[in-house]
Amino acid sequence: MSFTVAIDGPAAAGKGTLSKAVSKHFGFAHLDTGLLYRAVGAKVAEGQDPFRAAEELVPEDLLRPDLRTLGAGQAASRVAALPSVRVALVDFQRRFALAAEGAVLDGRDIGTVICPQAEVKLFVTASAEVRAHRRWLEVGGDEAQVLAEVRERDERDMNRADAPLRPAPDAHLLDTSELSIDEVVAQAIDLIAAKRG
Repeated sequence: MSFTVAIDGPAAAGKGTLSKAVSKHFGFAHLDTGLLYRAVGAKVAEGQDPFRAAEELVPEDLLRPDLRTLGAGQAASRVAALPSVRVALVDFQRRFALAAEGAVLDGRDIGTVICPQAEVKLFVTASAEVRAHRRWLEVGGDEAQVLAEVRERDERDMNRADAPLRPAPDAHLLDTSELSIDEVVAQAIDLIAAKRG
């Protein structure tokens, strides 16, 4: 029987790290849905039509080494605002969520749009400053510029017309600003275990 965990939140809040830890703990399949949009954004940057790039996406596209760069993140945010791209990727995500062993999906609209019936919904967040510092440690560069880009992305993700970033009404909020990853993972595991019975 499938069991879906939806983990949403803004960039660099820690949802990817949390999702991997939770999926490993419970033996669930894991999908970083942001990689779908990053892969589409990378294809668009190479000159492909956004809808076609999304429609023709294959799992191997998610293995590109350039998908974790700041540029890929900005490209992902831009293509994610296109309704045609979002529609093309919805089925891919919903099929994944039905994995027999259980599934963890992390992104921006999993609990609100992709899997509104998920058994557990978590919204992971942190202050823009904390998230920018984490991203800067990951990618380097000018930390002030990274903060500006984090804020710009938040603005775009939260105010897009189609599936804006926001917590589902029944999501559990996890603010990671002051917590260690071990503390966040422990809280999430407790919430999921309680729901699984």
